[in-house]
Amino acid sequence: MTDQPASLYAARVPIFPKRVSGTFRRLKWGIMLVTLGIYYLTPWIRWDRGPNLPDQAVLVDIAHSRFYFFWIEIWPHEFYFVAGLLIMAGLGLFLFTSALGRVWCGYTCPQTVWTDLFILVERWIEGDRNARIRLHNAAWDLRKARLRLFKWAVWLLIAMATGGAWVFYFTDAPTLARDLLTASADPIAYTTIAILTATTFVFGGFMREQVCIYMCPWPRIQAAMMDPDTITVAYRDWRGEPRGKHRKSAQSDQLGDCIDCNACVAVCPMGIDIRDGQQMECITCALCIDACDDIMAKVGKPRGLIDYLALSDEPAERAGQPPRPVWQHIYRLRTIAYTALWGAIGVGMLYALFIRSDIDLTVAPLRNPTFVVQSDGSVRNIYDVRLRNKLGEARVFRLSLGAETDLDIAVEGSPAQDIEIDADSTRLQRIYITAEPGAPAASQDVTELRLWVEDLASGARASRATTFNGRVQP
Repeated sequence: MTDQPASLYAARVPIFPKRVSGTFRRLKWGIMLVTLGIYYLTPWIRWDRGPNLPDQAVLVDIAHSRFYFFWIEIWPHEFYFVAGLLIMAGLGLFLFTSALGRVWCGYTCPQTVWTDLFILVERWIEGDRNARIRLHNAAWDLRKARLRLFKWAVWLLIAMATGGAWVFYFTDAPTLARDLLTASADPIAYTTIAILTATTFVFGGFMREQVCIYMCPWPRIQAAMMDPDTITVAYRDWRGEPRGKHRKSAQSDQLGDCIDCNACVAVCPMGIDIRDGQQMECITCALCIDACDDIMAKVGKPRGLIDYLALSDEPAERAGQPPRPVWQHIYRLRTIAYTALWGAIGVGMLYALFIRSDIDLTVAPLRNPTFVVQSDGSVRNIYDVRLRNKLGEARVFRLSLGAETDLDIAVEGSPAQDIEIDADSTRLQRIYITAEPGAPAASQDVTELRLWVEDLASGARASRATTFNGRVQP
């Protein structure tokens, strides 16, 4: 007996997935190529927006508070578009999880994509599963050091490319690339690349499944999104059990289709046995399906012992009946509700995007003081107006009040109400609105009014409602 408390920490046991080929492995290769291609190449796509504007198709311009996405330009006050996209992304994740399990985790999650790439490099340098296990268990010698250093060097190059590609989204990519190579870039660029290089190198090379199990919250949330009708990777135990080696004997006729070869375990990047049932660690990558189908074909058994299936079909399959069509599992109340909500938000955002004006303004009344009584008895209110010109050329804007008001407007620093604003920029302008002595607004507590701005070149108009504070008579 020992009085030492049990340790709550379990050291990581390295996982060495075996190479596998099949439908889902090819699908994962294809998705990897597409996603990595989008990530690395997008900052280099050019998009002509006119003079004095960036020509990078996708750009998060923090210095000028803009987000450019091809022909779309998002301003700071339009952040609701970004919020809407994040909400749609969350609902999309809920939708796909409720319909098809953790397909995001298994195919398109950055951690999965880069881990697959790192394992590919590892397998290319050190060999397949058995060779990597032998190398891991071998004592350090010149060969092991050479292979490990070579592998880590390639990982490091991939990690540096990952961090380097990320910073290109925040400034002009060709210019930043030249500055990085000439050591003249901003220190924050080098710092960001260093941080992303380190995290990619460690997460993809050494932590791998630990990121999915311990750091990512989604495995713990997914249970709320899934139900027995969710199509996910599962083992048909009613067909495979009792498992055992199919040798020629009397007992072999009593065995299920599973020959207990552990091929499904050997290819799993999470190191789990899908035959143990649904597990939090499973990322639904379906590599175990490819491995099992290959074995079933070799032993002359039907494919699909491990497959994408819905657990609600188990009673029918046990009774020898065919499962329900896939569409009946996908189109159910939960997925329809997610789809409707996702679509409603998307339509609303498209509507807001198409009706927004190329000119805009915000009005902020000066509150200290709320009004000023001048020597002739007139009452003046002061406002700060922020005008936005979203066009690619300078325009002259004219400020005015509604025709129904008897108030006068004056622009600070200008004898007229015309203001020139540079292309794709904002201007903060102070204006004065005055009520003459005897005017109703001069003696009322608050008067509602509307401030208009007109683009003199195109005739486009925009307006904002505000208030005029008057002097209440004793």
